[in-house]
Amino acid sequence: MTIDNTEGARAQIGVTGLAVMGSNIARNFARHGHTVALHNRSIAKTDALIEEHGSEGDFVRTETIEEFVGALQKPRRVLIMVKAGDPTDAVIEELAAAMEPGDIIIDGGNALYTDTIRREASLRERGLHFVGAGISGGEEGALNGPSIMPGGPKESYAALGPLLESIAAQVDGTPCCTHIGPDGSGHFVKMVHNGIEYADMQLIGEAYNLLGSALGYDAGKIADVFTEWNGGDLESYLVEITAEVLRQNDAKTGKPLVDVIVDAAEQKGTGRWTVKSALDLGVPVTGIAEAVFARALSGSRDQRKAAVGLASGQLADKPTDAAQFTEDIRQALYASKVVAYAQGFDQIAAGSAEYDWDLHPADLATIWRGGCIIRARFLNRIKDAYDENPKLPSLILAPYFRDAIETAIDSWRRVVSTATLLGIPVPAFASSLSYYDALRAERLPAALTQGQRDFFGAHTYERVDADGKFHTLWSGDRSEVQA
Repeated sequence: MTIDNTEGARAQIGVTGLAVMGSNIARNFARHGHTVALHNRSIAKTDALIEEHGSEGDFVRTETIEEFVGALQKPRRVLIMVKAGDPTDAVIEELAAAMEPGDIIIDGGNALYTDTIRREASLRERGLHFVGAGISGGEEGALNGPSIMPGGPKESYAALGPLLESIAAQVDGTPCCTHIGPDGSGHFVKMVHNGIEYADMQLIGEAYNLLGSALGYDAGKIADVFTEWNGGDLESYLVEITAEVLRQNDAKTGKPLVDVIVDAAEQKGTGRWTVKSALDLGVPVTGIAEAVFARALSGSRDQRKAAVGLASGQLADKPTDAAQFTEDIRQALYASKVVAYAQGFDQIAAGSAEYDWDLHPADLATIWRGGCIIRARFLNRIKDAYDENPKLPSLILAPYFRDAIETAIDSWRRVVSTATLLGIPVPAFASSLSYYDALRAERLPAALTQGQRDFFGAHTYERVDADGKFHTLWSGDRSEVQA
């Protein structure tokens, strides 16, 4: 049903930006009994939504920002679903000029969290609440129940939270939505979520490549393997859809669709943001970084074409026990996924400390269990681990995951070493294993690095047997002095 906005302020929520994501989330609100005000720069999109889906609930059609804001109950709640960057700033300014103190603007796009921090501070000075809300689940999730990560002022969640929780995915009766923390924390958490997603997809891709290149499995056989894996500890949305993609045949050629898709992965930037942020925070997210770089390398098609035929060497034969190597890949995939999540949660902890957000990892694991792209069975295990020890130094140290990696470690090493000897690239598997080995090492070669830094730059070093900083007079008598 379409409501004429001349009846007054009837809508509980407004959505501006009615491309697929915005349109679907507006329909989701309407399906859950909320009256939704609609706005889009192109009125045609508003009318198309109402014509095609107006029977799903109560919509208020508006043409101008003033009409749009006027159709909303107070405190006014407006969800922006437009392109990140300057377009978002432009819409925010239009809305802010028409709204009143206490009203709430929600940015549901993939905004850079530092932009959200800036916007929240600016709007706070004008008496408005600004909420940066990460929304995961793609088009299907937006319509049927996403995972929602709203940041911003805590007091705004009292008016906004029930609306968001009503449309979010539900797992065991718990909505996949909670107040994350102040200002940019919601978008920060969504950014890291996407970084983990990059790593997860790369690891799955490497497993697919190993099953094909090392064992000679075709797409259909690999699909069967992923379907089987999805019935166990690897159960997840991404593993599930991997099997679906691999089973799809191309209508034109009859070949598996995956074999006719160009092998150059694109990216929208959230993975790069994650890695840049991790560098600024001093947190090693090696698995995520390798996934981002792997996409970049896949897109370097001219270089790759020129390099075809370079020497590969072959120091090993392909595995003869296909069942055992398939199991090895499964174990390596699971262990590497644990590392990806551990690194992501390390970054979230560092961001929380840097910006004084007081984030709670168990809450994040809870709301990622449904709706979002990285939803997986073992998020329940992550929730349990952080419930038991909220100050866990690393997810890898939780008893369940420590035991899981101990079980997988020999398989993990066999996969990485076999792939290396066969010349099959496994950057995420290998970097994850190296990270684990570095984390568990009693001593790293960084001692030599510090000696070198002191030699050429007098940067000093610490000693294992004394407090303070020290410097060796390398260009003098090489005696040691306290810095």
